[in-house]
Amino acid sequence: MTQTTSRVLEPSDLDAALAVLDREPVVNAFVTSRVQVAGLDPWRLGGEMWGWYEDGILTSLCYAGANLVPICAGPRAVRAFADRARRAGRRCSSIVGPSGPTSDLWRLLEPQWGPARDVRRHQPLMVTDRLPDGVTPDPYVRRVRKDEMETIMPACVAMFTEEVGVSPLAGDGGLLYQARVAELVGSGRAFARFDSDGKVVFKAEIGAATDRACQIQGVWVAPEYRGTGMAAPGMAAVLRYALADVAPVVSLYVNDFNTPARRAYQKVGFQEVGAFMSVLF
Repeated sequence: MTQTTSRVLEPSDLDAALAVLDREPVVNAFVTSRVQVAGLDPWRLGGEMWGWYEDGILTSLCYAGANLVPICAGPRAVRAFADRARRAGRRCSSIVGPSGPTSDLWRLLEPQWGPARDVRRHQPLMVTDRLPDGVTPDPYVRRVRKDEMETIMPACVAMFTEEVGVSPLAGDGGLLYQARVAELVGSGRAFARFDSDGKVVFKAEIGAATDRACQIQGVWVAPEYRGTGMAAPGMAAVLRYALADVAPVVSLYVNDFNTPARRAYQKVGFQEVGAFMSVLF
């Protein structure tokens, strides 16, 4: 009979945790990028990493921070993580991850943690490893400079509020969110096109980055420019930077109901390879 157990991982478990994350480099890019920078110390990581062991071997993980993220988790691991999450109480603002395990996790947690503010059951995960043939990258999309934080912030806040349904400025006045945007700008992973008045008309960031995969996030076109064909060339420009400077594979996930975005991503060569699910509180 298989011996199983779950526990909070410690810094000494780093190599074993990275080996699990490495099994699905695209799907796990968000958590892998955090772990590679911060290790498994909860204070630096911004949360605990839970491990699920079968016969003494670490086979599954669950990141428990601002998000609850099941990683390479089968049904028994999901049950163990749900038990642990119930005992700890809800401290996350969302549950997000591959749709299968995330759906199972939510089914187990919903009686105690529900109702959620929003459940997005099917968010296509899209991937590409090359530049498109038929779309010329927008030459005006460039890296955002550190002295442009004040210019980019309103666009970031607008995108987040539109996407998530609440303002990132709620609660702490936006300190955490501003720090995250500053981190992306400072590391050269924030991109935008500005109009002649210096206003942001397109933006996107490379939010998670490892040497094997990176993830584009925060794609936004100013409302007055929507429907003008700006998204695809803008995405092609960000994709060019990502492939040249960051990783050989670029991914993103998108709400299934966002037809214009999905069309733009397909035009740039992104293909669906799976699906994520998000539960927002």
